[in-house]
Amino acid sequence: MRTYGRITNPNGTKTWVEVTTDADGFNDMVYVTTLCQCLLLNLGESPFYANYGIPAKQSIVQQIAPDYYVAQTQRQFAQYFANLAIAKKSSNPPTYQINVTTHQGVKINASVQVPQ
Repeated sequence: MRTYGRITNPNGTKTWVEVTTDADGFNDMVYVTTLCQCLLLNLGESPFYANYGIPAKQSIVQQIAPDYYVAQTQRQFAQYFANLAIAKKSSNPPTYQINVTTHQGVKINASVQVPQ
């Protein structure tokens, strides 16, 4: 299994990086990367999955955080991890803290800022 994640290099350029199943056959990093990318998608923007993404731009215009859609995304991805929690870190700009415990017991923490 594979997915692609976009990273920002130290010089400010952006690059797509391929994330694949690890040598032991675990897909945890694939799903973490996909989860982060889904939080960066606008609702309906994915050409493959219509229910992935959050209405980020509309939420910023209306000044209402997209918490419902973030909770929906959490429910969609919870099955792939031993534990998954997504919590609002800040409101301006909306930033979400992702805490994941993989099936191997590895804890991963990441912050995702809603694109403006």
